[in-house]
Amino acid sequence: MAHSIRKATAEDAGRLTALAEVTFPLACPPGASPEDIAAHLANTLSERHFRSFVADPDVTVLVIDAGASLRGYSLLVHRPAQDQHVASVLTALPSVELSKCYVHPDHHGLGAATELMQASIREAAATGAAGMWLGVNSENAKAIRFYEKSGFRKVGTKSFQLGSRVEHDFVMERGLG
Repeated sequence: MAHSIRKATAEDAGRLTALAEVTFPLACPPGASPEDIAAHLANTLSERHFRSFVADPDVTVLVIDAGASLRGYSLLVHRPAQDQHVASVLTALPSVELSKCYVHPDHHGLGAATELMQASIREAAATGAAGMWLGVNSENAKAIRFYEKSGFRKVGTKSFQLGSRVEHDFVMERGLG
């Protein structure tokens, strides 16, 4: 089943926030506290933040549009990696960061994530980038398997602050050529 995937607009910000509130906790490690998850959502995935992402010329937000609701989204950052640990392990440059790639759990296993990933890869390749990279929590085996099936390979590690905890992410990369 083909899904309708398009670039997000400012009008999608509220629906993106609602989707993030459902999907972000699923990507968190088992020990993450509800308070830390809520703080992260408020500090980085609020409606204001999504409006800012959509307005940023160096960011592309793609959405799976289901009419009244959104089924998934990805967020691509078209800037060099700011984290020196990440920058030192990337080999396909210039590279686009796949900062977020989430599908509502009601749509897992229906091909939506694969279609969203393919659209994200096409979008990154269209910019002339040679590669794409992402960070994924080292305990998120399901996501790691999906990214490996999508052509990514582990190239390093990085830390991610989630509230009072430091989480450990794998850095994964794939070429776009």
